Amino acid sequence: MTETNFDVVVIGGGPGGYVTAIRAAQLGMKTAVVEREHMGGICLNWGCIPTKALLRSSEIYHLLHNLESFGLSVKDIKFDLAKVVARSRGVASQLSKGVSGLMKKNKVTVFDGHGKLAGKGKVIVDKDGKTVSELTGKHIILATGARARTIPAMEPDGKLVWTYKEAMVPTEMPKSLLVVGSGAIGIEFASFYRTMGAEVTVVEMLDRILPVEDEEISKLAQKSFEKQGMKILTSTNVKGLKKGSNNVTVTIEKDGASTDITVDRVIMAIGIVGNVENLGLEGTKIKVDKTHVVVDKWSATGEPGVYAIGDLTGPPWLAHKASHEGVICIEKIAGQKDVHPLNVKNIPGCTYCWPQVASVGMTEKAAREAKKDIKVGRFQFIGNGKAIALGEPEGLVKTIFDAKTGELLGAHMIGAEVTEMIQGYAIARQMEGTELDLMHTVFPHPTLSEMMHESTLDAFGKVIHM
Repeated sequence: MTETNFDVVVIGGGPGGYVTAIRAAQLGMKTAVVEREHMGGICLNWGCIPTKALLRSSEIYHLLHNLESFGLSVKDIKFDLAKVVARSRGVASQLSKGVSGLMKKNKVTVFDGHGKLAGKGKVIVDKDGKTVSELTGKHIILATGARARTIPAMEPDGKLVWTYKEAMVPTEMPKSLLVVGSGAIGIEFASFYRTMGAEVTVVEMLDRILPVEDEEISKLAQKSFEKQGMKILTSTNVKGLKKGSNNVTVTIEKDGASTDITVDRVIMAIGIVGNVENLGLEGTKIKVDKTHVVVDKWSATGEPGVYAIGDLTGPPWLAHKASHEGVICIEKIAGQKDVHPLNVKNIPGCTYCWPQVASVGMTEKAAREAKKDIKVGRFQFIGNGKAIALGEPEGLVKTIFDAKTGELLGAHMIGAEVTEMIQGYAIARQMEGTELDLMHTVFPHPTLSEMMHESTLDAFGKVIHM
């Protein structure tokens, strides 16, 4: 066994872990990362990146079927599923290699294997059932992420019942598909498969899809998906499933009545659980609540010298939250003076379905429940020249302001490229901007971003183009 001393040992090489390691190295710390599978973690290899590559293929496929409205025509439109999947895997592989390159560039030592705590300041690395390395670290950061939640008696088998992993590498396009769960993951897969031609049914136990989004946006999203031919069942529970030779019969219940639906494949997308197992947490002061490690505002656990970041610590389960959390954690450890705790209310969330959905801050319902005196602005895509020129006239930009202070409380969007536009509002919230700041900002024309300006104007009765 090789024993190596480090200032920082990071367990997990996902977007939280590898970014933390790079920042630690930049601050002059001798740093190690322990990763058991792929550098870049789930996000880069089996989540954020490859799913966006798949969705890009489906977006182009959709555009090809609607070329006549642009004065263009193409005959015999079809897709090669193997090549679509291969491109997605290639994108993930390229970026994973890029992260490995960043580790070398920043002189971060990478250990291949499963890392776990082994006493104060110690981490052992296991591979193939054997301990291959023993590390010591002044500071240990847990960044082991999370995995898909499963339902007893309905566990994915990789063939008929899929998790996100199987859904990303189909060997054949199913003719029919049932997605259990309508959060970002479920809706993105539902959007991909529907656009590529599959009959898709989405089952959601709550009363609306995309339940963390503003209710108005959720309703618009459902209307759009149903217009595309997607079947959506809300306030519906999955009671069981029966596997056939090449299909699945799912029993669902709504308003006390049970119905059977037979589909080729089922995707389970009902949330995630933290990877807390086999981390050596036993005998430490680290607390775990509902599979997630409890931390303070600086990501410190109850065990001195041990920290936790990212999906392991709870919502929002977003890669960019994990990365930023890790930077804050390591800069605090290093004694940097300009470090501030993460305000999760300023973290934007994006769903890359068609149409896209993005948001930051409070929903209208949350603002009203908080007894805020609010002003709400809306601007529809149909009133924007760039949206019409792009052939994307459906969508909405919604803004919520404090009527007394002008504070931007929240922003919610649905439509083309809103996952890019939302960052403008995220910056406004981070800089504590008011309606006047947004009103006095000059937005370029013609752009989709002009709708952000118009929505602000609308909240205060000054909208121009609607």
